[in-house]
Amino acid sequence: MNPYLDDDLQALAEHAARFAQDRVAPGFQERDRTRVLDRELMREMGRMGFIAPELPQDAGGQGMGCLAAGVIHEAIAAADLSISYINLLASLNGQILSEHGQPHVAGPWLEKLTQGEALLAIALTEPRGGSDAANLRLRVERVGGDYVINGEKTSISAADQADAAIVFGRTGSVESGAHGVTALLVPCDAPGLTRSRFDCHGQRAIGRGSLFFENVRVPADHRLGDENKGFVQVMQGFDFSRALIGLQVLAVARAALDESWEYAAQREAFGLPLTAFQGVSHPLADHDTQVSAARLLCLQALWLKDHGLPHSAEAAMCKWWAPKLAYDTIHQCLLTHGHGGYDRGVMEQRLRDVLGFQIGDGTAQIMKTIIARTRAGRKAVPI
Repeated sequence: MNPYLDDDLQALAEHAARFAQDRVAPGFQERDRTRVLDRELMREMGRMGFIAPELPQDAGGQGMGCLAAGVIHEAIAAADLSISYINLLASLNGQILSEHGQPHVAGPWLEKLTQGEALLAIALTEPRGGSDAANLRLRVERVGGDYVINGEKTSISAADQADAAIVFGRTGSVESGAHGVTALLVPCDAPGLTRSRFDCHGQRAIGRGSLFFENVRVPADHRLGDENKGFVQVMQGFDFSRALIGLQVLAVARAALDESWEYAAQREAFGLPLTAFQGVSHPLADHDTQVSAARLLCLQALWLKDHGLPHSAEAAMCKWWAPKLAYDTIHQCLLTHGHGGYDRGVMEQRLRDVLGFQIGDGTAQIMKTIIARTRAGRKAVPI
């Protein structure tokens, strides 16, 4: 019995899990090798209503709530973390577009997003800094009815595969900090926009890279939120994505645990199954306990969001704890499998994939600062 998931959500989770097992899991290792995201699979996910189901119906979604998005994220991530990035980017960017975009601009993109016909990136990090996200240098200037963009964004998920990006740039003075930042929706085929791709350790199907802007022009109606207030307004949606990330990586850890329990129960040493030895079973039991607890925390954060309640601290807890826990858990599972886990295969790929979430989308140090500010107040935790 799960206090956060009713019968309908459990049924949705089972439906998504069957799809993930049948359609997503078979190409897991091949996509890592080729570094190509399967667009047809993305469209199929859209047709099944698996992309941003929490969005209201007039924004292309189904109005199902954030917990519904969470259970779908879990199911897809258990089969392939990179493919579940489609869900993550759609939920984060879809929320931004629906809440802050002009309907005539955001509407068509939301329709394509939820149908799996478009992939959107979020371009925040710059070469000179990541955690200090409000200290941006990419320049955005108003010229007549357009905004003109110059600068670079880096460490952007799906940088070379996205159809559009939500770009944060400085319209105010550097001294104005977060209050001088504006968010824009920028199609990736805009003249003057070029991009590159990194050779990352994991999450290779979705990939990361840089976006370069040289006098890129977008109409003023592509602004998201108010001028100079884009960072303050739009960043509120990151609490949602942090809880989703927690569920993603924990789903990968759960898959690794399930396989490790089965393996250890069947493999024998000295005439006994490996699970008979506490040196094998107790580490798995420790991680199993923590993964179950962390999952409940992530579901609680989404439940709070669905009910319009504060959840910044809970979301930050999900984001710093779950990726580290998932990595440690999968590491233990890999060791349990011995050389079979260390060899190129599913287990080592899982380990590579989850590691990236200890870096991107907010480090553990930043998340703990958010928690401290929520508990003690910003004045008590100024940095």
